[in-house]
Amino acid sequence: MLASAALFVYLRLRADLDDRIDASLDSRLAALIEPQRQLSLAGVALEDPEETFVQLMSPTGEVLDSVGTLRGPALSTAEVRRATAESVTLERGFPGVDGRTRVLAHLAGGDGAAVVVVGQSLLDRNDALSNVFYSFVIGGAVAILFASLIGYLLATAGLAPVEAMRRRAREVSLSPSDEGLPLPDTHDEIRRLGETLNEMLARLRAAFERESRFVADASHELRTPIAIIKTELEGALQSAASEASVHTSLAAAVEECDRLAQLAEDLLVIARAADGQLPVRPETTQVAELLGGVRDRFAGRATRRGRAILVEVEPDLSLIADPLRLRQALGNLVENALRHGDGDIMLVGRGAAGGLEIDVADEGPGFPPHLAARAFERFARGDRARTGEGVGLGLAIVQAIAEAHGGRARVVDIAPTTLRIWLPSAVT
Repeated sequence: MLASAALFVYLRLRADLDDRIDASLDSRLAALIEPQRQLSLAGVALEDPEETFVQLMSPTGEVLDSVGTLRGPALSTAEVRRATAESVTLERGFPGVDGRTRVLAHLAGGDGAAVVVVGQSLLDRNDALSNVFYSFVIGGAVAILFASLIGYLLATAGLAPVEAMRRRAREVSLSPSDEGLPLPDTHDEIRRLGETLNEMLARLRAAFERESRFVADASHELRTPIAIIKTELEGALQSAASEASVHTSLAAAVEECDRLAQLAEDLLVIARAADGQLPVRPETTQVAELLGGVRDRFAGRATRRGRAILVEVEPDLSLIADPLRLRQALGNLVENALRHGDGDIMLVGRGAAGGLEIDVADEGPGFPPHLAARAFERFARGDRARTGEGVGLGLAIVQAIAEAHGGRARVVDIAPTTLRIWLPSAVT
């Protein structure tokens, strides 16, 4: 931009100087070719003989008269002949004249007896242009250096918050007490970048805390059955143990092994879901058949507890999904209702925007308010559930299966309890 502006000014100045020189030559030539003037240069005075000259030349190229420092003809014979027909303007160097000279020639009088040639050295014009050129070069260099310095200072000041965030990022941790990246007292893109990075760190911190809690809870859940198995097997190995007590201990150990196997399977399902690798084999599934199958599976247990499982489905309701995974998810919801709920259990299927909803409701006391928001997290259990048989993975598996189908699970009502799975009409 600076170079373009300088070039424009330079070319404009040169054009203006050339116009002034041409105007001066035209004025001098007009005075010399007046019709009433004799074809002689007697009495012609030059402002600066060192820089200008006037010649009177014959049509054959001979110099009839000359004023100034030029020695020899200013024009060639061909140029003189051309000047007899039209004005001739040219630029060239001459011996005895410094620099190049601008020349204007025109026929004097109407009889073609002579051609008047006037010339002016371009030395002053070239000196002026040279001064302007070097001024632009020096001024441009200074301006570039100054602009570079200002740009460096502005960039340093502008990037100082980024550098502060970079230094802080080297020390950042996922500890809950970590304050995150420092934010500048501005409202620009850098602050928004810092806010976004802090939000990302908060998500990473939350994920790290969930994983840490998951590992701790999994370790706790694994430790209990292992301790029971060890105790039962040690009891069975005692020499004084009767055959009946040995059988009882081994049966308890087998039961705990089954619990360990189920826990390992549940953990595997959740791990695959977290990595997006939970296998789903979609097919056309009738919701009435799906809910009816779940009801029949748990009907005996519900009856023994004096409860009933009821199904209510809109006619011809279907979806494209993995029926085995959905039966597993709904089975976990019914299992949760049987263990921790009360009264009859309702399985309700209905169409919803873009898909369908399946509700599992019971008449129990419901979730504690502090637990409802994270009911579908891994190992999330209420105080009553911690003394029961479950390990807190059932609802987490429900959420994993729902998300694998592009849906979600959530708590709709706390008391009485209603858990809902929303699923799209087809798995994408």
